[in-house]
Amino acid sequence: MIPAQFDYLAPTSVEEALSALASAGDDVKLMAGGQSLLPVLRMRLNAPDVVIDLGRIDGLRGVRDDGDAIVIGALTTHSDVVTDALVKEHALLLSKAAAEVADNQIRHRGTFGGSCAHADPAGDMGPAALALDAQFVIAGSGGTRTVAAQDFFVDLFETAIGEDEILTEVRIPKHTGWGAHYEKFVRVQHQWPIVAVAATVKADGSTISEAKVGLTNMGSTPLRASATEAALAGVSATEDGVRAAADQAADGTNPPSDLNGDADYRRHLATVLTRRAVLEAAGS
Repeated sequence: MIPAQFDYLAPTSVEEALSALASAGDDVKLMAGGQSLLPVLRMRLNAPDVVIDLGRIDGLRGVRDDGDAIVIGALTTHSDVVTDALVKEHALLLSKAAAEVADNQIRHRGTFGGSCAHADPAGDMGPAALALDAQFVIAGSGGTRTVAAQDFFVDLFETAIGEDEILTEVRIPKHTGWGAHYEKFVRVQHQWPIVAVAATVKADGSTISEAKVGLTNMGSTPLRASATEAALAGVSATEDGVRAAADQAADGTNPPSDLNGDADYRRHLATVLTRRAVLEAAGS
């Protein structure tokens, strides 16, 4: 299907993009890599009057070291997140999760910031960013503000980004030396995950000293498995040591029921995948 007619703007700076956003009216969409927006437009599930393409703003790409954090530009592609040396060293979980996004073509076009801003609870990058305590830097006409990951994901396809604002970069506190794994369950290759678990683990020998676990498609937003994280502190990185903590992974979640499985099925999957992800992240 061909999208409905719209005006197309392609600013080359954040300032120009904000100006275009302010003057475009109420029915406007921002486009990063376009891998989420374009199918929606083609199916005419949304028909904006204006599309603002951020793809020509080079300053929104790349990864840099910023002391105790790394900073990832919102337009950095999934492919670059997979291969970037700083991400692998200090935020390995993001590299692992990005490697599981769809296929090579989409990873080379889709962006980290665009995926997070789209806020699909079945998206791969949100739970990894949440588990790593990411901070989202948002620009608007009044300047920039920073929103913690736990406050950024508001509801289904809804974030803390205002209608007159743009996500510019994401700050990731360094998790240097932490093990990481993204365990994703699908029925068909490249499908949205039925459930997935993003786990990063700091181990002291064979003992887990700290763990952070994000859940995919277990509610209307990415979620942290807080009960599991607390229970993992100080346990041995073995099947028996991790099992009891992983059994609490679905606590407080509200997974959907659909053709891929009902809520109880997803709760069970979450415990199994959490156990696998934590053990893999711990190197066991």
